[in-house]
Formats: sequence, C-alpha cells, structure tokens
Amino acid sequence: MTILKQLWSLSIISFIWSPIACGQNPTEYKVKNPEFEKKLSTILDYNVPLISVDELEQNQGEYILLDTREREEFEVSHIQNAIFVGFNRPDYSMLKDIDKDHPVVTYCSVGYRSEKIGNDLKAMGFTNVFNLYGSIFEWVNNGYPVVGLSGQETDTVHTFNKRWSKWLTNSNYTKHW
Repeated sequence: MTILKQLWSLSIISFIWSPIACGQNPTEYKVKNPEFEKKLSTILDYNVPLISVDELEQNQGEYILLDTREREEFEVSHIQNAIFVGFNRPDYSMLKDIDKDHPVVTYCSVGYRSEKIGNDLKAMGFTNVFNLYGSIFEWVNNGYPVVGLSGQETDTVHTFNKRWSKWLTNSNYTKHW
C-alpha cells in the first residue's frame, strides 16, 4: 500500500471514530422529531459530550446549568436554576469559584451555541462539561417546565427567530421571537 493510500485510510478511520474517541456516539441520543434530529446532525460537531433532557431532568441537582442564549431569550424563559452566561459576549465571571471538575451542562435553543460555549469551558479547564441534546426546545417538547425571571413557571419560550421556532413543537408552549 502506498503512503498516500495509508494516509487516506487513516483519515477515513479518524473521521469515523472521532465522535467515539471523544467519548460520544452521536446516534446514542435522539430527539422526538425526526426532522429536528436531522437538523441537529447538520449543525453539531459532537465534540462536547451530550446529555439527554431526561437524564438532566432526573438528576438536575447534580449539575451546574448554564444558559448560553442571549439575555432577551433567558428573560422570557429558562430552565429552573440556570445561570445566564450568554453567547455573543459570554460572561464567565460567575464560574470563577466553581470546581472545574463539577459537572456542568450548557444549553441554548437547539444546542449549537451551547456546544461552542462548552468548548470554551473545556479550554478553560472544566473537565465535566455536557451539552443538552436538543437544548431548551427538546426540554419543552418533552413537557419539562421553564420559568421566567420571577422564578414562576411560564408557557412562553423564546425561539430565537421565526425560522427556528418550527423546532419547538409542544403546543402547550407559546413561541416568542
């Protein structure tokens, strides 16, 4: 086998195994809507380990939860006990006293922005970072509650914009953009 063929083979193997080498099998988790699942597969890199909405809901007290959406989105609704970090100009100051081995879950609308912030956290030395698969959209699609700034449950979710709002499919929630 020529060196070129060997390099080609190694690059294919690396590409196929890269999610597994990172400890993540992207097919391990699924969202309810198959079309949303397809969309996620086109926008995520799967380089931050995932956690499902069910896993988070059952063990929420074990994680520091970071909302990586913008302030307006967070103010409309967020998952209870989430800390606002933001995306365009993330504020990591509230993390300075947190043990870098403590489990942290990031989320946004669908998981793209939270994956980017998760990578930032890993680069900062956090060792136990997870991206909520399907993020707040999948959270409410599964009927889990969100709260407003007052801490009271709300039925409104900021969907970033009209185009992305189609991925929030639980009719018990009002879409806001």
